[in-house]
Amino acid sequence: MRSRRSAAFAGLLVLATLPVLAGGAAAAGGGAGATSRHDAIVAHWTEARMRAAVPRDIAFDPVRGFHVAPTKGKPGGGGSGSTTGASWPNGKGKVYKVTGKVFFDMAGGSWVCSGTALTDSRQSFSLVITAGHCAYDEAVIHSNAAFATNWMFIPQFDSSPTFTCSATAFGCWTASALVVNDGFASAGGFNTRATHYDWAFAVVGPGGKANSQLDALGTFGLQASAMGTNTVVDAFGYPAAGKYHGNDLTYCQGPLGFDALTSNTNYKLACGMTGGSSGGPWFSDFALANGTSTGDAGTIRSLNSYGYSGQSNMYGPIFNGATTSTLNAANSATTSNVFVACPSPCG
Repeated sequence: MRSRRSAAFAGLLVLATLPVLAGGAAAAGGGAGATSRHDAIVAHWTEARMRAAVPRDIAFDPVRGFHVAPTKGKPGGGGSGSTTGASWPNGKGKVYKVTGKVFFDMAGGSWVCSGTALTDSRQSFSLVITAGHCAYDEAVIHSNAAFATNWMFIPQFDSSPTFTCSATAFGCWTASALVVNDGFASAGGFNTRATHYDWAFAVVGPGGKANSQLDALGTFGLQASAMGTNTVVDAFGYPAAGKYHGNDLTYCQGPLGFDALTSNTNYKLACGMTGGSSGGPWFSDFALANGTSTGDAGTIRSLNSYGYSGQSNMYGPIFNGATTSTLNAANSATTSNVFVACPSPCG
């Protein structure tokens, strides 16, 4: 990862759709070509490739700045009413079903992150939300060649972590388009500016074992407004580094803080999840009044974005109008990757 701590500025760009190149994200939608591409991506992800995929998580240390590396933390419960990295109960609720693992190729390597099925406005396509750095190589400024390829989502990986689509609970869905904000794609590396826009949406067509829409499994909604200090949130993901093995849906629950090192412009949560959890959702209103949850309620308000080496905290972007505009573009995208203009100034 070739990145610096300082933020980079690039001129405001209008919304642009770019054709997907051979070997790109295209994999779903209508027609024999889309079906063939979907099948090709599923075939690409052999058991050996899935097992060899590396977590694409971002950490910061004083020597290297932000860089691709597993965040450090220990699983288990935390103090002060917090859970800092515990196994979510098997089979409990919609969150268990629709939060899954993401596999993709980027910059010559194979990577793994987390993602969640998201409520959308169409019947022919579905959406998955993940981190921007799990869909676009932030080291490259505004280039279609920097989008991830062979992008694939496996919901409910926990119940059958077999590393083959045919043996998972529901099968695999593949991306026909990836949509990111240009505030991320033109940041010039993972820096403070990139942290503010580290979200992405994957557009997926029919897939899985039944060649059905991902929506049929259930979805969660998104709210793009800021949360206050001490708002209790629940974060989920598939951590795969350290004491974790990438096969277990893991969660953290606790009160929000803010990242002082980005001038309080990102959220902070006590959470020991490690590499592989990037892109996993943060929910508000997830727990019921008695402190428990069915796993069916909640609204996505942020996601696992980055950490600091030596800390057991996770950090996430504050969703805002730029998030909404990216989501709106994803609701219209089909088979072309999309950059969405960031607001001016793009900081």
